[in-house]
Amino acid sequence: MATTATEATKTTAPAQEQQANGNGNGNGEQKTRHSEVGHKSLLKSDDLYQYILDTSVYPREPESMKELREITAKHPWNLMTTSADEGQFLNMLIKLIGAKKTMEIGVYTGYSLLATALALPEDGTILAMDINRENYELGLPCIDKAGVAHKIDFREGPALPVLDDLVADKEQHGSFDFAFVDADKDNYLSYHERLLKLVRPGGLIGYDNTLWNGSVVLPDDAPMRKYIRFYRDFVLALNSALAADDRVEICQLPVGDGVTLCRRVK
Repeated sequence: MATTATEATKTTAPAQEQQANGNGNGNGEQKTRHSEVGHKSLLKSDDLYQYILDTSVYPREPESMKELREITAKHPWNLMTTSADEGQFLNMLIKLIGAKKTMEIGVYTGYSLLATALALPEDGTILAMDINRENYELGLPCIDKAGVAHKIDFREGPALPVLDDLVADKEQHGSFDFAFVDADKDNYLSYHERLLKLVRPGGLIGYDNTLWNGSVVLPDDAPMRKYIRFYRDFVLALNSALAADDRVEICQLPVGDGVTLCRRVK
């Protein structure tokens, strides 16, 4: 989340790179937070977020997703993972719109991918793209155990060439019900233009990290981690572009690190 290093993969921030969200003191030390790995909650109260996890998320989390979440927690880049509450949100969203053919740009170990695969019908499909097969294969045993691996078509490499090939095939236009993007922020707008051709009218595109750890409202001279500052302008540009795009209806939600849903209307 520059292009050659992270295209079509989730942000490669090490676990120790705690996001600058006001939870540390002036010396850069971090206070203890809730137990969710990859936590990106924008809630002011950690206790409230933990309540949501303990009451509504963890008790309903499928065993395969729990196992994958625990495996991912041991990975040095675990901040890249989709949070458990966002995984639950995606799973329900897929069911609500009756999606059958979907796409995911940025996979990491596959937590959000598994959430989607479990929600799809038996003949549903996911075109999944990431530059790092090794991370994907870390979660593959959990996906296999859940019995949904046959729904996934994983492509290792940058996403833009794959999307361009799809756009060149007129039969692929409007053939996808849902696309989820959690990848290199500097390419989000490029993805958007292509996805608007591939996702059907009435279909959804979900963009992750659109509140970018709350940095979107911070002054330019505020202290931020390097990777937060580097991609901040790209996130701001995306948010402005989506707000002005009459080809979509949008809804920006404070789930995880911010998710913006775009419903294609043109």
